[in-house]
Amino acid sequence: MRIIFMGTPDYAVPTLRALSAAGHEIAAVYSQPPRPAGRRGLETLPSPVHRAADELGLPVRTPKSLRPPEEVERFAACQADAAVVVAYGLLLPETILGATRLGAWNGHASLLPRWRGAAPIQRAIMAGDRETGVMIMKMDKGLDTGPVALESRMEIPADITAGELHDRLSAETARLMVEAMARLAEGSLPVAPQPEEGVTYAAKVDKAETRIDFARPARAVHDHVRGLSPFPGAWTELPLGGERQRVKVTRSEVTREEGVIAAPGTVLDDRLEIACAEGAVRFLELQKAGGKLLDLDAFLRGASVPRGTVLD
Repeated sequence: MRIIFMGTPDYAVPTLRALSAAGHEIAAVYSQPPRPAGRRGLETLPSPVHRAADELGLPVRTPKSLRPPEEVERFAACQADAAVVVAYGLLLPETILGATRLGAWNGHASLLPRWRGAAPIQRAIMAGDRETGVMIMKMDKGLDTGPVALESRMEIPADITAGELHDRLSAETARLMVEAMARLAEGSLPVAPQPEEGVTYAAKVDKAETRIDFARPARAVHDHVRGLSPFPGAWTELPLGGERQRVKVTRSEVTREEGVIAAPGTVLDDRLEIACAEGAVRFLELQKAGGKLLDLDAFLRGASVPRGTVLD
């Protein structure tokens, strides 16, 4: 088919490549505009999808908005059979949704209607979900409210990070979207409305919620750490070099699941086992501000947090 592809981050790149490899004609690639890069922001960096499209020799468009009539006309002039949307980052107005012959189809990384919105992978892990997946949805004017065509379910392992799950779901989105477009071309892609119950929203993670709270159970603390790994990263303050320093934590483990062991935040040994409201966790990967990401052994060679220290 003749397709318009719309996506921006790394997550969307495998789908663009898979659709191109499957023989679809990519009439245009839409991505968000290049962003300031470098320490001073004097340079601009095209999005990962933009760069992939350039490699594939595909035309790229980066409008700030799709609402102006001239942008709608330009979109419609592609005369595409369908639009494929994966993590594009802009809401599509109804004029765009209706501007292709077969509509716009979104690859979403959750089991809708759970985790509609911007951060479904992080929110699923942070909430302790045991299962997630990918759904191919025909888009309507709502936020991830359209009818679902295909789904693929996936277990969330107890120690997987958001970054690792991101990569698995990205690959599965590509596979499932290729199947969806093949069935759409054949006229054999049925859709069904989403359930009305079980709706949750995956709001973008705010920096204010990234600090580790030891007044929660150990499992919740662990889920918080891995759900924010590698970005933006959960953090706490450790007493290092005579002062409290902010340290990012990207990997942890639950060492004790139940029971009140000590006051929340109490360091229980010399290897950063820390008491929570129930149970305890141990940090396994840490990074000082401006430093390298280190495993626990490497971190402790240059730092010491004595047993009995109480972290906020």
